[in-house]
Amino acid sequence: MSRHIVIGTAGHVDHGKTALVRALTGIDTDRWEEEKRRGITIDLGFASLRLSDDLTASIVDVPGHEDFVRNMVAGATGIDVALLVVAADEGIMPQTEEHLAILEFLGVAAGVVAVSKADVVEDDWLELVVADVAERLERSAVSWSDPLVVSSVTEQGIDDLKAQLDTLGQHTARQSHDDVFRMPVDRSFSVSGAGTVVTGTTWSGTVAVGDRVRIIPGTERARVRTVEVHGEARDAADPGRRTALALPNVSRDHVRRGTVIVTEDGWQETARIDALVTLLPNAKPLTQRSRIRVHLGTAEVFARVTPQADDIAPGGEGAVRLRLESPVVARWGDRGVLRSYSPVTTVGGCVVVDPDPPQRPRRPQHLEHRAVSDPIERAREFVRLAGAQGMMRSSFAVRVGVHPSTIDDVAAALEHDGVRVFGETFYDGGVVESAADQVRSLLEEYHRAHPLEPGMRRDLLRQRVEPGVIADAVVTMLVDADVVVVEGETARLPNFRAALGTTRQQDANSLRELLRVAGSKGMRVVELEEVVAEARDLAEFLVRQGEVRRIGADRYYEAGELERVKDEVVSEIQEVGGIATPAQLRVRTGLSRKYLIPVLEWMDAAGFTTREGDGRRVGPRS
Repeated sequence: MSRHIVIGTAGHVDHGKTALVRALTGIDTDRWEEEKRRGITIDLGFASLRLSDDLTASIVDVPGHEDFVRNMVAGATGIDVALLVVAADEGIMPQTEEHLAILEFLGVAAGVVAVSKADVVEDDWLELVVADVAERLERSAVSWSDPLVVSSVTEQGIDDLKAQLDTLGQHTARQSHDDVFRMPVDRSFSVSGAGTVVTGTTWSGTVAVGDRVRIIPGTERARVRTVEVHGEARDAADPGRRTALALPNVSRDHVRRGTVIVTEDGWQETARIDALVTLLPNAKPLTQRSRIRVHLGTAEVFARVTPQADDIAPGGEGAVRLRLESPVVARWGDRGVLRSYSPVTTVGGCVVVDPDPPQRPRRPQHLEHRAVSDPIERAREFVRLAGAQGMMRSSFAVRVGVHPSTIDDVAAALEHDGVRVFGETFYDGGVVESAADQVRSLLEEYHRAHPLEPGMRRDLLRQRVEPGVIADAVVTMLVDADVVVVEGETARLPNFRAALGTTRQQDANSLRELLRVAGSKGMRVVELEEVVAEARDLAEFLVRQGEVRRIGADRYYEAGELERVKDEVVSEIQEVGGIATPAQLRVRTGLSRKYLIPVLEWMDAAGFTTREGDGRRVGPRS
């Protein structure tokens, strides 16, 4: 199976990076007239290189001039192997040091060193430069190979350089194809017949012709019309490939360097990031509200710094919240570069620990728990931090940095540790237990306050439990545990039964007697309350017992009396030939229209009768 890596150049201006890429690939990566006129690289250049039968590389050629370091950072993100170029006639220079720092902050693991322009210096000077470069790189966090002496003019060492890149590339693992897709955009342009075309390095996952993609920041969506890898049409692009996507019906204004193309809904833009920061020894301290430039992917945005605790001293490390002035797309574990606001120099690097932290507290907390390498321990902390809001399963891949193929295993481990899952949302066990305690307490209080009601309405319970979004799920959990009983839309505790005490029994007798005397006219609540305290609750209790009937909102009847009226109405209809008018029914029942019409409407609703024109017939509507 063919493998692919991304190689990124680094080094001081005019040290021969572009010439070396041309010697390796035969491709001139300087695309602009100004680059050719000035003899320096200004923007990113790209070339493809086959290193062996089973390994190809995309080379990203970056500018070395200090004025274009922002372009260098955009190109260096996402590379697998660094190709550091140091000119033999100058040795290590300021941008060499800055590029080294950037590679270290971006977490590049390994690199090859080419001492270029060997054809323009004497051998003894060349030996001194090689020794000086080797000594400097021993202090680097990147694992560098021994320096190779090369010349783009004479092609000295070019084959050795290819071989070393191949050896290093064979041990470089790309992210798997089934990861979530993400491609930071470094260029966009319009092509007649294709629409807007965006290019970048596929960081993770795959994208295929016909896929629906999102453009973030923003809300634009599009369907991929074509996919190209190094100018060749493909059905799909894999991780580590230099990719061009044609996105029809998308304005070029909506895609620019710093934009990210994704396919999964788990991705979102963010204006807050919790991160671990490392400063260079010569940097200024990072204090509350320090303004800096943050480079993530191909994006460069301004941000204000809020340290977790103390200010971060030069050469030091610390946890911060970055409040971004423009939104970006980030994932747990992403590495970025920090540059000062003015003058613009590289001052440090950062590792994203939470790409979408809660707004409160304003200062980041417990970053060490969210930064751990164990994905299960990390996910547990994120769920705990989510509190009553819970954490959606769809956010695990991006926010927690969990590979999609491992989410099931992580979820199972979390449940084993007491995390509860309702639908697609994960809740800390403490949050769920708190909600369960609230349900029990609310039901106890409700039973005491409303002893005649069968229980508490579930909609009312839902309003009073925090968080309300899990109230139904918690009630279901308690039902399964025989802690709560649900009957229709009412919830109660198992040992509760609505019942009349001695005093209320006397009131119930009085209320029944009042309704018996009222007969077929019934009585309204306000009339009952003139004689019986809290008449509505008592009347509703008797309704549930089947001793009383209610018509409309507040008129009650003794059940036997209403049943008698119903029978009289049915008999009259049958006796007059199938349809009886209200006038005929008034004579039979002795009720005025004021009392008869509500009874007839109740009978219609119950299916005892059906209205036809001005009369009623027996039976429900067919």
